[in-house]
Amino acid sequence: MQYYSLKKQSALVDFKTAAITGQAPDKGLYFPTSIPVLDASTIQRFKTLPKEQLAFEVMRPYVGGTIDDISLQQICKETIDFNFPTVSITNQIDTLELFHGPTLAFKDVGARFMSRCLGYFAKENISKSSKENIRHATTVKNTTVLVATSGDTGGAVANGFLGVEGVSVIILYPKGKVSPIQELQLTTCGQNITALEVAGSFDDCQAIVKEAFMDATLNEKYHLTSANSINVARWLPQQLYYFFAWQDWVAKYGDDVPMHVVVPSGNFGNICAGMMAKASGLPIGQFVAACNANDVVTRYLATQNYEVKKAVATISNAMDVGDPSNFVRIMEIMQQNFEQLTSQLKSYQISDSDTKSTIARVFKTFNYILDPHGAVAFNAAEKFIKEQELNASIHALILETAHPVKFPEVVEEAIGQSIPIPSSVAYLLNREEVSIPIPAKYETFKQWMMR
Repeated sequence: MQYYSLKKQSALVDFKTAAITGQAPDKGLYFPTSIPVLDASTIQRFKTLPKEQLAFEVMRPYVGGTIDDISLQQICKETIDFNFPTVSITNQIDTLELFHGPTLAFKDVGARFMSRCLGYFAKENISKSSKENIRHATTVKNTTVLVATSGDTGGAVANGFLGVEGVSVIILYPKGKVSPIQELQLTTCGQNITALEVAGSFDDCQAIVKEAFMDATLNEKYHLTSANSINVARWLPQQLYYFFAWQDWVAKYGDDVPMHVVVPSGNFGNICAGMMAKASGLPIGQFVAACNANDVVTRYLATQNYEVKKAVATISNAMDVGDPSNFVRIMEIMQQNFEQLTSQLKSYQISDSDTKSTIARVFKTFNYILDPHGAVAFNAAEKFIKEQELNASIHALILETAHPVKFPEVVEEAIGQSIPIPSSVAYLLNREEVSIPIPAKYETFKQWMMR
């Protein structure tokens, strides 16, 4: 498997190079030269295939031999070493709970896969370079991961890479725009993890990271890569839980009930991965992008005018993205065809007030606690189902992407009671937070890096 830049100005690379470099030299995102096609017999076999083997078979073509099969099987095993349950909320809406990983967020899957891939490549690089170092007295540069986060990405990346030999992580997060639990997950790691508190928005953080990749001076000093969903090693494994959800879906509903999927969407890497799975042959119905006030894609689908606006802060903060990076990949999957896109993707914009009332209503009516992102998805699912009113049997699956405990102020106010803190994050409460404040200026960031 080879990867090309969506800007078409850079050479083809393999999975290893794409994962290590993150972004192509022409500033484009990498995309596979071909999408693996799963025939009908393979899809039938996947219905009951153990999850570890399923993960291996889905990811193997994308890795393209850059990781040996035994190591890749172990990477996949560690990547999905937690539960992915589907739960019925109403008689028409189910949810795929993606918050049972170590940092209580869906991004644990991509972060764990990527961290283990880069760890594998780092060890391989150290092993191959050891003789060269002896002969030429040179040193091997560690891999430095730069990651911008609007909330959950940073914590998942920090957990995934913590203690990984040969890899350092620098996380940029917007000051005052992540939840208390999220900030603890970013700032209490130590070891090879450094947190930078940026006086700006997520888009500011992401802009700094993108500019760093293009800076020749920094790239001479550091071996830089990204752990955002622009990186294929972070983005592509997110397909896996769509396969897992589909296994549960057909076991419950059979083959004749379409699995329409509603995804809370910010940078659009998650929903894009699902659309890749569908392009491979996974039988998924329509996709629905559930957006908050940052609704550039919602407006584009309605007007065919892609108008980027500065991100605004909302209570579903992980979706506060004004210029979603991965939408260009969705357009590539759709072959740049707007009609094809609108036939597969719908989108709804959900306000903060509707998000809060949805959390309260779902808890009161169905005794289920949604986080703000899940509430955006639930509300969008209701709108989607209502529009399909001629089909009374329609069902939808929403993705619950984070545990509600990560947003205590919003959720506890809505449901009128406190949320027990899971043991997987309770230990963070007594740890010291360490972060470095910087302005939202690239030159300041570069000066800090050079020092």
